[in-house]
Amino acid sequence: MQTMAAVQKQKRIGSVQFLPVNLFASVMGISGLSLAWRQASKLFGTSPAIADIIGVVAVLVFVALSIGYVSKWVLYPQKVKEEFAHPILGNFFGTITISILLLSSVIGTYSQISGQVIWIIGTVLTLALSFVIISRLLNGNHDPGNAVPALLIPVVGTINIAVTGGTMPFSWAHEINLLSLAIGGFIAIVFVSLILSRMIHQAPLPEGLTPSMLILIAPFEVGFLGYTNFEQRIDPFASILFYFGLFLFIILFFKVFKKSIPFGASWWTVGFPMAALSNASIKYAMFVHSWLLIAISAAILALVSIVLIVIFIRTIKMLFKGSLLSA
Repeated sequence: MQTMAAVQKQKRIGSVQFLPVNLFASVMGISGLSLAWRQASKLFGTSPAIADIIGVVAVLVFVALSIGYVSKWVLYPQKVKEEFAHPILGNFFGTITISILLLSSVIGTYSQISGQVIWIIGTVLTLALSFVIISRLLNGNHDPGNAVPALLIPVVGTINIAVTGGTMPFSWAHEINLLSLAIGGFIAIVFVSLILSRMIHQAPLPEGLTPSMLILIAPFEVGFLGYTNFEQRIDPFASILFYFGLFLFIILFFKVFKKSIPFGASWWTVGFPMAALSNASIKYAMFVHSWLLIAISAAILALVSIVLIVIFIRTIKMLFKGSLLSA
């Protein structure tokens, strides 16, 4: 029987039934930041220990969230079913599979075999989820108002297969990476057009979804990383992807980072797009050897690091106040 103190603590922290799936976006952001600092050690000579520490945090957060969400699935299966069936929230299940892919790169630094196994698991789950989501969309009768940036996560997220598996030694990896780029690339063209049309011609996004606007830069920066990892070179097409993503980020930054936007779990959606931009800018700066691009990459890395630290601290505060896991 629970003690009174345990019951009070549970009430204070909240219930696992209200654990939002979009919190897995935190793992994406933190993992991406770890990979960015790993790249920064090559460009700026920073200590690899920074990337190591951030990587450990990413793994621990993923484990904690996985335990929590599996508990929610077991104890409140209807809640998970409703979340998956939701036309907007259902897209955030892609944050789980993408997190696994990114962790394969983080862990692969220390254990190549472990990284490869995790990448295979992430690849299978990401492709399966993209199949389910596209099949569901093609059933028709969907509200055009639901064409929000989160729509990009589960399907365009397949590009992350090539981002994290561009150098996999398997004979079949080349074709899988090509498949992932094909799916994510062509769907991105369609979905970005739908989302921009909705944002231009319909009412502004609700405040709770405003941070997710930064997801719009992901197809370009993740596309840059996936394409260059696959091709093992940076060509003019890759440069175009990088620069448009950077241009779009500058526009969206001033629309997202406003004091009027309330803080919530949805703020984690800014993490991975910014981390992807940081990785792309560092990679491009090393290719171009321009002092201006090196300065830009340093500024972006500093910015995303500060943003994620602030979001992490505020999320912990929300957890212990009881507002993170409450209705």
